[in-house]
Amino acid sequence: MLIPCYNEEAAIGQVVHDFRAALPEAAVYVYDNNSRDRTREVAATAGAIVRTEPRQGKGNVVRRMFADIDADIYVLVDGDDTYHAASAPAMIERLRAAQLDMVVGCRETGEQAAYRPGHRFGNALLTGFVATLFGRQFSDILSGYRVFSRRFVKTFPAIAAGFETETELTIHALELRMPVDEVVTPYRSRPEGSASKLNTYRDGFRILLTILKLFRSERPLEFRPLA
Repeated sequence: MLIPCYNEEAAIGQVVHDFRAALPEAAVYVYDNNSRDRTREVAATAGAIVRTEPRQGKGNVVRRMFADIDADIYVLVDGDDTYHAASAPAMIERLRAAQLDMVVGCRETGEQAAYRPGHRFGNALLTGFVATLFGRQFSDILSGYRVFSRRFVKTFPAIAAGFETETELTIHALELRMPVDEVVTPYRSRPEGSASKLNTYRDGFRILLTILKLFRSERPLEFRPLA
């Protein structure tokens, strides 16, 4: 169980508690990314194994976690208490039963505050763009809730430094033609005192550039007419 964290004092304790309850046999690792609050202390008190990654950015944290931890199955989730821990066993079972390499928790919510219109629109736009370029339809390429096989984790190149990492995860699976699937999971608002670190326009632009860079790298002959 891998949880990247940055300034999530208000949420991380509940996240660790919920996932330890949902996956009692799993080791829960929280990787702190230079938090300025009590994220590390709260996570440790809740029962997590706490480690640090000094290079700022979610992509840097994911790269470090994937390199450090050896397991047969990996569950990756954000530390903001917006994802549904009780869905984890079903996602793992889907991975095992179908011998998949990645299962994405596709977010579903009726709460307006949980999924801001700008984020919702941007996700739909970028998801459609990936489908157009790489030929496979995902419903939610930016979900931070995923289950992976060991093969996926240990072949993932992890180049991105920031929030582009979810896009990399998706395109890596598509380009290697790995077997993947989605499971619909409930999604809720952040708890009081927890704030999103994602900037709709700045990070959306970076994600778009990442998609184009990966397309150019993976399919240079197809990219050339677009230049």
